[in-house]
Amino acid sequence: MNENEKKVSLKWFGIPRLFPFIRPYRKRIFWMIVLGGLSSAIDAVYPLFTRYALNHFIGEENTVGVAPFGAAYVGLMLFQAVINYRSTVDCGRTEVKMNRDLRNAAFRHLQTLSFSYYNRNAVGYIHARVMSDSGLIGELVSWRMMNFIWHGSYLAGIVVIMLMVDLRLALWILLLIPVGILLMAYFQRKLLVLHRRIREINSRITGNYNEGITGARTIKILGAGDRIIKDFETETRQMHRTSIREAHFSAMMISTVTMLSSIVLALVLWKGGRMTREGLMALGTLSVFMSYALEMLDPIQNILETCSAVVAIQVNIERLTSLLAEKSEVADSPQVIEKYGDAFSPKRENWEELKGDVEFDDVSFRYPDGDELVLEHFCLKVPQGQNVAIVGETGAGKSTLVNLVSRFFEPTGGRILIDGKDARERSLLWLHSNIAYVLQTPHLFSGTVRENLRYGRPDATDEEIMKALRLVSADQVVSRLPMGLDSEVGEGGSQLSTGEKQLLSFARAILADPRILILDEATASIDTETERAIQNAIAAVTRGRTSFVIAHRLSTIVGADIILVIRDGKVVERGTHAELMKIKGEYYGLYTRQYEELSWKEVS
Repeated sequence: MNENEKKVSLKWFGIPRLFPFIRPYRKRIFWMIVLGGLSSAIDAVYPLFTRYALNHFIGEENTVGVAPFGAAYVGLMLFQAVINYRSTVDCGRTEVKMNRDLRNAAFRHLQTLSFSYYNRNAVGYIHARVMSDSGLIGELVSWRMMNFIWHGSYLAGIVVIMLMVDLRLALWILLLIPVGILLMAYFQRKLLVLHRRIREINSRITGNYNEGITGARTIKILGAGDRIIKDFETETRQMHRTSIREAHFSAMMISTVTMLSSIVLALVLWKGGRMTREGLMALGTLSVFMSYALEMLDPIQNILETCSAVVAIQVNIERLTSLLAEKSEVADSPQVIEKYGDAFSPKRENWEELKGDVEFDDVSFRYPDGDELVLEHFCLKVPQGQNVAIVGETGAGKSTLVNLVSRFFEPTGGRILIDGKDARERSLLWLHSNIAYVLQTPHLFSGTVRENLRYGRPDATDEEIMKALRLVSADQVVSRLPMGLDSEVGEGGSQLSTGEKQLLSFARAILADPRILILDEATASIDTETERAIQNAIAAVTRGRTSFVIAHRLSTIVGADIILVIRDGKVVERGTHAELMKIKGEYYGLYTRQYEELSWKEVS
């Protein structure tokens, strides 16, 4: 459980942050409040009809005025049915539209955040903010608020009516209300703590369940099934114990409310009965107090439950509004947005053509959550069309350079020039529209092969798609699929092998016709035979384009124009393959070791 969540008390600190989302529906919410209050007032008035009927029709044994009385009663019922329908519709619409607006705003904002945000926050955490938290907030602004208004108005109405009808009996009954409030507040506080604990345990159970499914193969290989089952059963036992305890407190609260209602009813019958027998109170008036005695504790309980829900939802409001307030560490300046537009409203007519000259001008860099410089006073000129290979041991920091070129991070010092101009003076979308990035772990979106390939270029024709596929030997992958380009790839490309997904992601990058091409160990998931075919394609595709290749297999980058060797986040060597082999340094050791391993495998 989050520490902030544990310390939350009944303060309305989060509600003002929702005003921008509430404001468009303020008229609808106003009428929800008015109609809800009117409906509760009508509910409070119904016992007065019973009082009138008992005193005038039954007590006096006459039927004069029954027809208009019945017509008024039925008319009031119909009127209440209409306003209940209207307020219910408004509640439903407000909830649905608030959910839509919050989710759209959160998802849209997520598209503007830099990579560092995703490095700091797990996918499950972000998903819960967008889906679960927004749903609870929408419910708060609609049904929870309506519930509070209705029960609050009803309680106020019956208190006023009781005081007007008979002050003495009303005061006797009202003396018990503070007792009921204190008892129910105690139970609600206990239940709130248990609700939070159950939610925390449920999150852990969900996490264990997901790991048990997604990691099923690893669990079986390691023979760790017993331990996984034991951990899961421990959490479910804790959930069972906490849920039983919650059920006990709920039962105690219900029993307490029932007992207090019975006490209030008994008090009304005792005191009111004596007054009726002595002629101080009419029978109809006694019936009014009996009706209110049975019902007056129910709105108190509902009001307290709503207040508890508001306390719990404060955490959800805080988390979602904090996400919306999150500032991207990489963002366009107002001047750039004014000229080039932003990611959602680009001014493409002002975009210059990108040629592909890249220069690191005295660049220093440290990651936002790091203390040490990864790059320090680094300089490198990459002319248009040059091929730059980046090599090093796993975890050496090879991706840092290409992340800076792509403006996933900003330099701590110095500049990165694109076509001789500081990249920060152009828009992010302009740069990203001219870069294709093929990752080591390929990702395909749910949908067809055609839809996935068109992500970088929506207007591509089928002929252009097939040309890109043939260029990287991915046309064979498509030909094996049952419906060709119209075949579904499944969630994350689950219907395809890793190599097939890699080939399709490579074709997608090529189809976008980028000026800068980045390959992040893009051939690591492809077999040797396919790799030979794809290397020819890479040579053709990179001609005339600036390319950065993070290489796992060093044999694939022998022809690179410049090779950068990274160790511990630092560039320790640079040069061509021949130059680096000649000095017999870091690159020489990596290359010869990998060559020996490959030779040993071939012999074996």
